[in-house]
Amino acid sequence: MSKPIRVLVVDDSAFTRKIISDMLNEDPGITVVDVARNGKIGVEKAISLKPDVITLDVEMPVMDGLEALEIIMREIPTPVVMLSALTQEGASTTLQALEMGAVDFVPKPSGSIVLSIDEIRDILLEKVKVAVKANVKPRKVRYRPERLRIRAAPLTREQDMLPPGRGEHPDALVVIGTSTGGPSALNKVLPDLPSHIPAGILVVQHMPPGFTKSLATRLNDACVIGVKEAEEGDRIERGKALVAPGGHHMVVRANGKVRLSNAPPRNGVRPAIDNTMESAVSIYGNRLIGVVLTGMGRDGMEGMAAIKASGGKTIAEHESTCVIYGMPKAVIEQGLADEIVPLHEVGNVIMRTLEETE
Repeated sequence: MSKPIRVLVVDDSAFTRKIISDMLNEDPGITVVDVARNGKIGVEKAISLKPDVITLDVEMPVMDGLEALEIIMREIPTPVVMLSALTQEGASTTLQALEMGAVDFVPKPSGSIVLSIDEIRDILLEKVKVAVKANVKPRKVRYRPERLRIRAAPLTREQDMLPPGRGEHPDALVVIGTSTGGPSALNKVLPDLPSHIPAGILVVQHMPPGFTKSLATRLNDACVIGVKEAEEGDRIERGKALVAPGGHHMVVRANGKVRLSNAPPRNGVRPAIDNTMESAVSIYGNRLIGVVLTGMGRDGMEGMAAIKASGGKTIAEHESTCVIYGMPKAVIEQGLADEIVPLHEVGNVIMRTLEETE
């Protein structure tokens, strides 16, 4: 029998510490080795106990969660699962934590609870069991309390000031799919794409409702292409990335617009990467590029198979840079990847592939 996953719980609320600890200890494969009431104590206990996974709250006295996360990722890289408040501000902070190296997040079981305790327990146990498998490396991303906006406001339907070539209906389309570790991965790939990219971009990130809007906003800040959360009827355009909203499948229509669907989850997820890729095949054919980045499971494999069968090109992230080598592994093992490259090369390979298909 394998050893139980050793978890450190860091939260300033005694109530939340008990709730989280009880949930985790109910699973025979998990044991809570200790708790901490603030980030400073959490960091000290992380260094001394070397837990397998840390659950980390954000708002804490003495040292908050993001400050603690920065030190943990620099000094003792450990898989971290954030506890996230279900608010717009909470979503933005959670996205910052994921960019800094946190593996994933769960809704915090306090305040206005949208999910039931049972649902939160199931999510928490799943996330911790996935996190322990994560490829966590030292990170030197510095926590900045006031994040500077380096780009314009989020892209909207009104695009009166687009650079030459942007906003036109593209002949080519890039579909990028990712899951666990995705926000950080996207923050490396999308900024490498130039504003004159001769293709539209669709992004499918496994994420619940309320978080994809913040994800799109933060990506828009970091990119020269425009990025926005997709809305029903949005046009696919050059130099513009549409992010599938949490809780909705995003599919491509023949008129060059996207449709959002509440169809049942596929592979246990909604949005599903497979749905977006497969819907684009009949429209874009060999001018379609599929990209699968870090994530758990097999979503994207069938979509990549459809793209490859239509003459399109496929790119999978190399194991060495994946936080979770699940989805890319499924694609690679089936022989469906034309290119297998580390994360920092994905953007360049997308551009090279587009040039080769012109």
